[in-house]
Amino acid sequence: MSTVTPTQPSTSRASFVPTGSGLSFTGLLRSETIKLWSLRSTYWTYSLVIVAALGFGVLMSFALSATAGLDPATGAPMPMESAQIFVIASTSGLALGQLIVAVLGVLSISGEYSSGMIKSTLTAVPNRLPALWAKVIVLFVFTFLIGLVSVVGAFLAAVPRLGVENITASLFDVDVLLPLLGNVLFLALIAVFAVGIGTIVRSSAGGIATVLGILLLLPTVVALFSMLVEWVNDIVPFLFTVAGSEMVYPNTMESWQAFLVVIAWVAVSLGTAALLLKRRDA
Repeated sequence: MSTVTPTQPSTSRASFVPTGSGLSFTGLLRSETIKLWSLRSTYWTYSLVIVAALGFGVLMSFALSATAGLDPATGAPMPMESAQIFVIASTSGLALGQLIVAVLGVLSISGEYSSGMIKSTLTAVPNRLPALWAKVIVLFVFTFLIGLVSVVGAFLAAVPRLGVENITASLFDVDVLLPLLGNVLFLALIAVFAVGIGTIVRSSAGGIATVLGILLLLPTVVALFSMLVEWVNDIVPFLFTVAGSEMVYPNTMESWQAFLVVIAWVAVSLGTAALLLKRRDA
């Protein structure tokens, strides 16, 4: 009588079955980098950030060289530090850049939901959260680097025109370097904030509308209500974009306090995203 020997699963097949926590975190960072740069929108958005910074930097250098030292209301002479002029010229394009990276932040995660790639990602990373943190780190680092290239490029582009008017400053002056780094940091944090919103909403259109609403519409709505209700004025400094501005140009609060407000917004976005990512089906 013949006996049937049980077939053992081959080790080659078993090696494809995710175990434990899945990929190493280094592998996740590499994977997220590949996914980010495999998107055509990444090249377009980052290119637009650089072009906007350079273009507005040149335009502002011409405008500031003509009006530097003049009070815009009266036309009377008004002293303005050279460092301040260079900071304004170098960062004038980042207002548009903030909207661009916000869109990229949403698309970086919502695109996975729309294409179904998120299922493969979560299968490879059963714990789920490391995949989110890896995406956040990759997007933060690349956005910070692109922002840094943008403001440095805008600074250098503004030098020739401002130099004609004897307006000079060094890139490494504290009064120049710190505001530039502060603006770049806020740019990168906006991208991270948008990743959280995109994870929560799981829709490109809905995520983009939500982020742009927070960046553009919410300050306007609060400002309108502040005209009707006096105590609403106390809320204004705690808005995301206002706090981001206060990080660099402190007015109603110290820079470190404004930074904590911005971090709180980002933490709420990512914390909610992490909670929903763990609990919801892909």
